[in-house]
Amino acid sequence: MAEHLSPDEIDAARAHLPLYDDRNRLKLGTFATNVSNGMSISRAPTSYEMTWPHTLDLARRAERAGLDLVVPIGRWRGFGGETNFNGECFETYTWAAGLAQATERIQVFATSHVPVIHPILAAKQAVTIDHISGGRFGLNLVMGWFKPEMEMFGAVQREHDERYRVGEEWLTIVKRLWTEDKPLTFEGEFFSTLEAESWPKPVQRPHPVVMNAGSSPAGSDFSARNADVSFVTVEDPATAEPMVSGFKNMAWEQYGRRPRLFSGAYVVCRDTEAEAQDALREILDGGDRQAAKNLMSILGVQSRSFDDILRQKSAEDRFIAGWSAPTFVGTPEQIAQRFVDISGIGVDGMLLGFHDYAVELDHFEENVMPLLKEAGVRG
Repeated sequence: MAEHLSPDEIDAARAHLPLYDDRNRLKLGTFATNVSNGMSISRAPTSYEMTWPHTLDLARRAERAGLDLVVPIGRWRGFGGETNFNGECFETYTWAAGLAQATERIQVFATSHVPVIHPILAAKQAVTIDHISGGRFGLNLVMGWFKPEMEMFGAVQREHDERYRVGEEWLTIVKRLWTEDKPLTFEGEFFSTLEAESWPKPVQRPHPVVMNAGSSPAGSDFSARNADVSFVTVEDPATAEPMVSGFKNMAWEQYGRRPRLFSGAYVVCRDTEAEAQDALREILDGGDRQAAKNLMSILGVQSRSFDDILRQKSAEDRFIAGWSAPTFVGTPEQIAQRFVDISGIGVDGMLLGFHDYAVELDHFEENVMPLLKEAGVRG
């Protein structure tokens, strides 16, 4: 039988997960450690490399530092330029399974494209990783905006809002396979199943955590209805508070749901502000401008989530240093304060990128995490 749990019951059932640990008011995780160049479209020197030993080491470093989750980018091809940015990439379900076996506490996500992974296969893969991890798996669901990738699979690149209707059917099938005992016969506009079964069921109740990023009206509504974690971009906490509270209120009032709200940051933290600014300048000076232009051009046509950023004069620099995420530059004290300010408007977590993840994660653990504990946003 499918379980229909209240928000309070869901929180209690997931209390073992870092994402639901109330001791840490602001959850933290890493992003994009499964793709070449990570979040830096730059040739600036770094120890970051696209190898299994390195990506495994980064997950273990994040876990030792007390971070709560690791989230990959779903990528199938690069963006050209001299670096062919993100052109080397680990497939995310397999990546998550490997990390799940090699870690103990941190929550491990896969990122899944709706148009190229069948929901029955996705449901089975997710449950397998949930069992490998002892109930620490999460699914980051994306609708598929990069047309050349979709064409690799012969998939149709649908109109923007229609992608979310496809995603609704896709996730409905996955969740029902996760939670229902009887075989599933489903006839929708985009998918159909006949007597579909999926055993075993997940370790997590009522099912693995689902994450989604969508800032368009259709994307925001999809997240409010379906996601346990919704991802948005917060530029300035002072002006973003109405957006944060508005989304949470809408999710509760319209759907009776309490999704966590996450944002992201590209962190350039050094002992002095001058050192941090110099480090950022080195990343920008080494920027692969052609790859950045290619990415921005594709986003401008095929996704609506980045429209405001693409209109900014500094947009190219934003993509070179952080894949368009807000850049947090400064001393440990300055970086910590920015996290505290974001937590203060109701953001529940942050996904972080660094130019040199290994070196900078250690610096973050030693210099920023203690300040976040002092401020009360980390336990």
